[in-house]
Amino acid sequence: MKGFDSNYKNLTDYILKITKQIWEGKDVESISKYYSENIPVRSPFGITYGFKPVIDATYKTLDEFPDRQLLGEDVIWSGNDDEGYHSSHRILSKATHLNDGYYGKKTGNKIVYRVIADCACKNNQVYDEWIVRDQGAMVRQLGYTPEKFARHLIDKEGGVSKAIKVFDRSSDKKSEYTPVKVNEVSSGYIYSNILKKIFNNDYDFEDYDRAASLFWPSNKVGNGSEDIIKYWSSLKNIFSEIKFTIEHVASLDEKNNNQKATIRWFLSGKHSKDSEEFGKKTDKDLFIMGINHAELRDDKIIREWVLFDEVAIWKQILM
Repeated sequence: MKGFDSNYKNLTDYILKITKQIWEGKDVESISKYYSENIPVRSPFGITYGFKPVIDATYKTLDEFPDRQLLGEDVIWSGNDDEGYHSSHRILSKATHLNDGYYGKKTGNKIVYRVIADCACKNNQVYDEWIVRDQGAMVRQLGYTPEKFARHLIDKEGGVSKAIKVFDRSSDKKSEYTPVKVNEVSSGYIYSNILKKIFNNDYDFEDYDRAASLFWPSNKVGNGSEDIIKYWSSLKNIFSEIKFTIEHVASLDEKNNNQKATIRWFLSGKHSKDSEEFGKKTDKDLFIMGINHAELRDDKIIREWVLFDEVAIWKQILM
């Protein structure tokens, strides 16, 4: 790859190796080598600039969860030597809560949760990042509900009037990264149209294989059409005045392999209906940043990973 160290065979190899070096190799200071000086890092909880906040956050996480493993389930990448590369890295994290920290007093609990990180890369560096963690899964395994942990964060930040607002449509999205044009026969294009149908029309989920599996926040797993419709409806049905937008699309369509796609999306609307997941309606404006991965066969989804942060949603409800 042009501009990258020769010990990386391809972008997947680069992403997996630097992730392992930083986290499991405890080489946290190497972030200053692999992240650009002014990198914007966006998550549902806001945006930071530069590699120093990334280093600080990594040290804090490793202090609280010293044995954290980041198991790279997949890297869906796009791009080329001339325009640069984009990776969407799906990680299964395993860790033990061994010290006090952001998530409260140590519990000794073992936790498992997913993260998806979208990174724009060139010249051996990540220069733009979007990251979504399954914080709902994390806090549930540490003894909280997403509502209770969001309330804890608000109190820690000084109450409703002082608490930090989450990322939304008005937040900074400027970037040096320019997405590669989406091919209209690619799996990414097909998958983006499926997601639009879910939110914009009465949809029968005909684009899902009968035996499709769905991996949902809080480590929920669905199998078959009934579960898939139930989980997607549980999100869609809390809203009125829905605005759903596709923010980034990438595909990895390789010969002799199933098609793979990744989509970053925004969902906003009025919290207008009661639900088991998000309580009584508040009529507040809510915003969700999500990143999905999908595996397709013969243009039908056979596996889908949906990631958004339930704690960030509850923070908006409570504020």
